[in-house]
Amino acid sequence: MRPYLDRRDAGRRLGTRLLKVLDNERVVVVGLPRGGVPVAYEVARILHCPLDVLVVRKVGVPSQRELAMGAIGEDGAVVVENDTVRRLGISDAEFVRVVAEERIELDRRVRAYRQAVRPIALKDKNVVIVDDGLATGATALAACDVARARGATRVIVATPISSAGAMDRIERAAYEVVSLVRTARPFSVGQWYEHFEQTSDQEVINDLISASRAETPSSDPTSGQL
Repeated sequence: MRPYLDRRDAGRRLGTRLLKVLDNERVVVVGLPRGGVPVAYEVARILHCPLDVLVVRKVGVPSQRELAMGAIGEDGAVVVENDTVRRLGISDAEFVRVVAEERIELDRRVRAYRQAVRPIALKDKNVVIVDDGLATGATALAACDVARARGATRVIVATPISSAGAMDRIERAAYEVVSLVRTARPFSVGQWYEHFEQTSDQEVINDLISASRAETPSSDPTSGQL
């Protein structure tokens, strides 16, 4: 039997762990779309904190798109997996071409999500970045770059499952990394879930709207345009 029933089950477990780590500290929880958002929704619900997204995209190797050679994020963030690029002989032109392709989808998602719910200002906030799993950590690193560029005071990365390599990398970029499971073996994130269906844009939007309605605008100091 796999450790997590689905992303929401994993989010509830992760939220319970973060209650102890954060000790009632007020934070902004941000999910990495699409699969990280249902996890982040449960985390935000348990922490009684606002929820937002940071849109990031894996940049896959042209011949093997599931293998990350980097990641991109909002506000022009780019992370390069230098070891993978060198090992596979990926040229600068190839990398730029794939980045341009992924940027189209990233921009589409930004428009879809931001039309549904106003973004939360991260300036001077402590931010918890949540994903459903960290294999290489490239997308989480891009999200860290975006959060810091937007003025976050402290960035914590939280996930139900992480590779040892990803945690080592992110520990150098974030204030803290919280992972319920850490493994040294190569894995795909879906291997850790009984149910791992693809999360749709509409599910992301529904979670954002539901979380925003749970917050009281008049008492929420984090609301506002970036």
